[in-house]
Amino acid sequence: MPINVPDRLPAIDVLRKENIFVMTESTAIHQDIRPLKIAVLNLMPIKQTTETQIIRMLSNSPLQIELELVHIARHISKNTPQEHLKTFYKDYREIMQHKYDGFIITGAPIEHLEFEQVDYWKEIQEIMNWTEHHVTSTLFICWAAQAGLYHFYKVPKYRLPSKMFGVFEHVVTDPMIPLVRGFDDVFMAPHSRHTEVRREDIEKISELQIVAYSPEAGIHIVMDQSGRKIFVTGHFEYDPHTLHQEYVRDKNKGMDIDIPQNYFLNDDPSQRPVVTWRSHANLFFANWLNYYVYQSTPYNIESIQ
Repeated sequence: MPINVPDRLPAIDVLRKENIFVMTESTAIHQDIRPLKIAVLNLMPIKQTTETQIIRMLSNSPLQIELELVHIARHISKNTPQEHLKTFYKDYREIMQHKYDGFIITGAPIEHLEFEQVDYWKEIQEIMNWTEHHVTSTLFICWAAQAGLYHFYKVPKYRLPSKMFGVFEHVVTDPMIPLVRGFDDVFMAPHSRHTEVRREDIEKISELQIVAYSPEAGIHIVMDQSGRKIFVTGHFEYDPHTLHQEYVRDKNKGMDIDIPQNYFLNDDPSQRPVVTWRSHANLFFANWLNYYVYQSTPYNIESIQ
């Protein structure tokens, strides 16, 4: 089954060229089923890129999804055309009277700031509090994962001596957890961050469980015991060239940046990237949608507690 996205969203053309099945609103309206309502709070500067990555992941499921894109209107995006935002996005205040089966909060390039220094931190806190009573399951990605762990559980973040940058091996702590059902003993996932959360801080909190970690990259997936809050510090959603683009961007800025680890063929940036995370990325999002959204959400969406 496809994901139902707004008519004329630029991501549609990109995904169809990749043989990914998407359905426009005008087509989906004729189907007599209740699709899952998923909203994405996109905090990234170039929103078109991130929305395409997220839609790509959500599309690989037998469930029909009705997607809404959300932004914080008070924070002016300098890298996304205002016309795109006006056409395809809603101000977060417009959705707060509604309920959703699933909600995704993306990362943001603001790791260097303490959470309270972020100019929209109060809005983020308001949204995170709102998800507790209006959303069946919320997925926090990268910076949002650290922000959510800090907001709900006071888990601190720590500055890394150098950027965690590349694709790393991970293991799951318990293969019986439905979120990682079907995962191999070792799986790969990208990371791109300057800060981390630490295992010892999370293990002090009885409501949380570590689902997957990397001996090199550290904590990757954490969830609360109910599965209503899922925190992912890495980037399952990254497409094949995202790390390459970040590497070139930082090099052009004159930054002291190492090549992303375990990414380019022969670790040579002149060679092509080798994609080793796509299968588990698709499986992760499919498991989240199935076990923590579809299997848990009420048919009457207004019944979400």
